[in-house]
Amino acid sequence: MTNKVQQLSEKLAQVFASKLKTNVVDCGEVTIEVAVDDLLTVCLKLRDDNAFAFEELIDICGVDYSAFGQTEWATEEATGTGFSRGVDVATHGRLRFGDEPVEKKTGQPRFAAVYHLLSVSNNQRLRVRVFAEDDAMPVVPSVIKIWSVANWFEREAFDLFGIHFEGHPDLRRILTDYGFVGHPFRKDFPLIGHVEMRYDPEQKRVIYQPVTIEPRVLVPRVIREDNRYFEPEEGAADV
Repeated sequence: MTNKVQQLSEKLAQVFASKLKTNVVDCGEVTIEVAVDDLLTVCLKLRDDNAFAFEELIDICGVDYSAFGQTEWATEEATGTGFSRGVDVATHGRLRFGDEPVEKKTGQPRFAAVYHLLSVSNNQRLRVRVFAEDDAMPVVPSVIKIWSVANWFEREAFDLFGIHFEGHPDLRRILTDYGFVGHPFRKDFPLIGHVEMRYDPEQKRVIYQPVTIEPRVLVPRVIREDNRYFEPEEGAADV
C-alpha cells in the first residue's frame, strides 16, 4: 500500500465523515460506499474539490448481489472425483422460463451502481459504490450533470441490470434489442433467455417466440475416460 493511497482514504474520511458508509483500502485501491441520498453531493465534491479533482468518470458498473457468496462449483474434491458445474439447475443462471427466482440469502440490498473515477491532476483512482434501496425497483440518481459521459454508462447499467437512473434525459436500452425481455446480467436471468427470434417464411418477417432450447448442465471432468488412462492388455506390444 502506497502512502498516497492511504492519504486519499484518510482525506475522504476527513472531508465526508458520516456520509461514508464504508471506506476500504484493498489491493492498493480505495473504495467508498455512500447512501443514495448523498451520492450527488459526494460526487460533486469529488469533482470540484482540488484535494480530489476526479475530473473523469471512467465507467459505471451495475452489480447484482443476490447470489453474493454462493457458488455452483464444487472443486474441493476435484482431483479425486472430478467436479460439475450447475448440478442444481435451480441455482442462479440455471433457471428456465417460468421458474421461481432463487431466494436471496444476503442481508444487503440486491442492486448497486459502482462508479470508477480518475483524477488526472492528482494521478489517483477511486471507486464509489451506492446501493439502490428497493430491490423490486432499483433507483439511484443520475450523475449525468456532473459527468456528461455517464449518459451511455447509465443506459448500459439500466439495460443489463434494470437499474433506473433518476434524472437521466433518455434512459433507453443500448445493447439489447428494443423487444428484449428482462435484464440479462441479473443473476436470475436464464442463460437460455426468455424468448428467441427466427425468420418466418409464411409471414415473411422475423418473429419472436418462447425459447425452445433446453438448459444443458455442463460437466467438465478432471479425470477423463479415454485411452490415456486405459490399462494395456497383457501381451500387447508397446507402441
